[in-house]
Amino acid sequence: MNKLSEEEKNKYLEELFEFLKLPSISVDSSHKNTMNETAKWLSNELLKSGCDLSNIYETDGHPIVYGEKIINSSYPTILVYGHYDVQPPDPIELWTNPPFEPVIKKTAIHPEGAIFARGACDDKGQVFMHVKAFEQLIKKDKLNCNVKFMIEGEEEVGSDNLEKFLLDNKSMLNADVILISDTGLSNLSKPTLTVGLRGLSYMEIKIVGPNRDLHSGIYGGALANPINILSDIISSLIDDTGRITIPGFYDDVEEIDKTKRESIEKISNFDDEKFMDSLGLKETKGEKGYTTLERKSIRPTLDVNGIWGGYSGEGSKTVIPSEANAKISMRLVPNQNWEKISELFTNHINNIIPDSVSVKVSTHHGGNPYVTPENFKGYESAIKAYRDSFGIDPVPQKDGGSIPIVPMFESILGIKTVLMGFGLDSDAIHSPDENYGVKNFFIGIETIQNFYKHFGN
Repeated sequence: MNKLSEEEKNKYLEELFEFLKLPSISVDSSHKNTMNETAKWLSNELLKSGCDLSNIYETDGHPIVYGEKIINSSYPTILVYGHYDVQPPDPIELWTNPPFEPVIKKTAIHPEGAIFARGACDDKGQVFMHVKAFEQLIKKDKLNCNVKFMIEGEEEVGSDNLEKFLLDNKSMLNADVILISDTGLSNLSKPTLTVGLRGLSYMEIKIVGPNRDLHSGIYGGALANPINILSDIISSLIDDTGRITIPGFYDDVEEIDKTKRESIEKISNFDDEKFMDSLGLKETKGEKGYTTLERKSIRPTLDVNGIWGGYSGEGSKTVIPSEANAKISMRLVPNQNWEKISELFTNHINNIIPDSVSVKVSTHHGGNPYVTPENFKGYESAIKAYRDSFGIDPVPQKDGGSIPIVPMFESILGIKTVLMGFGLDSDAIHSPDENYGVKNFFIGIETIQNFYKHFGN
């Protein structure tokens, strides 16, 4: 049995709260000291939980925390990956409680209570499940695998220094499977297991017109307005059917057989109405010929993530701005290559930009899609682990999100990844009032132990 006592549950929640109180915001340079403090706290926690060693590796950015327990060289080895950095909490005023003062509150979705804090689900709460599952296995003398932990501090800003760390430490990181909890499941009664991730290409456009902001009365109508041009470009990137208009964008997209699509739809039991209600919307929108579930999981996308230029302060200021900017992300599906898509995007923007303005297109970061193979012991062990915890087999489902480092793990380390996430769509990750169900946290600890049981046999 993997059930926790009430005393253990309370202790684990108290420890998780310590973790969540540390504002480890990787994108904000003013939090560098807190990032280092969080790495030290986590390293110490790995030792307390049973690791034989734990080291903090400095990078050109934020530290990577490594820990291990090798019990027998002939046993299989599990490499646990996660991240201790979190998204900025802005806008602060939309939080019901301060983002780094965790509280437990009952909700309609989480009647047993949910932990409200930045990082509660993404990814501190889910990282901590692994630490505590590992601790439990040692405590019960049931650890049947060697274990390595690699917890980084730059996932939310693109993991720029992770590749070098992997290349420099390939031998140390050698394992039979990589286990990650940074995804979610549908619900606790009919869980899903993430078996695929979309890739990502993240771009930025900067359009420059006149050499300074101009009076819109004196100059209006005589020259191109960069915001107007940018708006035209953005609106042209997706046609009336929801298809992306960049030449060559769909050339490598793998089309899934309609019969298989219908089967996935049936077993997933996705509810459009509940989905829309949870977002306060009246209808969904996207590529024609595909369902909402397909649009958010197995189809590529293009979205504007931010747009700015001109005056946006209080009151009015009648100017034609000298420049306009936008950040755009494209989610990619199997066979699409993020570097190729980034190049296609750049070429397309350069080809359609009018002579009345100039443009600069920049690539921020990206990663390729990933699919966990079914003929793999890690996949089989995950199915059995969920069956033990939930009483039914999980529904294999591709996730719409991206974890760019997953395909990097396979290309550099030669290790396949299993994605065992326990968050819900309603957990508001990256948003105000991020939360994580207490029940999800504890069933995650249980299911991870079950994975070890099956993978080590």
